Amino acid sequence: MRARSKLVSSMIAAAVLGTVGVFGAFGGTTASATANHAGAQPFIVGGDRASVSDHPYVVYLEDSGGTQYCGGTLIDDRTVLTAAHCVANVPRHRYSVVAGRQDTRDSNGMDSDVERVWIPEDYRSVREGSDIAVLTLERRIPYESARVARSGQHDVYSEGTIAEVYGWGRTSEGGTRSTDLRSAEVPVRPDSACDEAYDDYDPETMVCAGYPEGGVDACQGDSGGPLMVDDTLIGIVSWGEGCGRSGKPGVYTDVSAFTDAIEGSGRNDDHEPGGLPILGG
Repeated sequence: MRARSKLVSSMIAAAVLGTVGVFGAFGGTTASATANHAGAQPFIVGGDRASVSDHPYVVYLEDSGGTQYCGGTLIDDRTVLTAAHCVANVPRHRYSVVAGRQDTRDSNGMDSDVERVWIPEDYRSVREGSDIAVLTLERRIPYESARVARSGQHDVYSEGTIAEVYGWGRTSEGGTRSTDLRSAEVPVRPDSACDEAYDDYDPETMVCAGYPEGGVDACQGDSGGPLMVDDTLIGIVSWGEGCGRSGKPGVYTDVSAFTDAIEGSGRNDDHEPGGLPILGG
């Protein structure tokens, strides 16, 4: 990697680390480190290769050095949902959104710079909640978008519901990253499972998912990516302890808790300038 790329990546990593606290070791100094803390372990463990053509709403964030470091979900042709910790305190010209790319080593698909960013004004860190960001893209991406779970849509959050998590992150704790999109099935767990595992779990704004025995999880590189039930986005990869550890389910941002905020963030204003502010930023 060129020296300039390393410098830019380190700047992004430093910005995000200043926002979220470090809970674990990082796999490097690239922008991927922005999500590589135990508060947001981002990769798919125990999963399988997934086809981006079957799931075109699954996108990723790429730093200016060309490194994938977080995931995201296309919810209309110019709007992406991701985790706040992936973009908080990071100048938007330091990253872009990539869609329709199966293998991160390829150049197919589309990419777009980010025009505006909205983050909840009460966001402080992944463990304190509100770990969600709305990105307005500079160019339209005409791919199929995901539905967003709405407040009161309880069926998709029922205990035992099988959800699918997607990402390009590591395939084992401390292991190598996947260059291909991967996915894994995880069951939605009762809030009590994450209450027992973590002191900072908030059942009002977070979703608990994973097997009691572990083995399947999201981790380093998957932060910001989608947790889906069929074609409905119910969660955003946020944080956890380790990757696929027994008794340590994954914690996801509950998107249904932010439906009104997403709609009021400027998404429906035809994307006129100024419609998508960074609250408190």
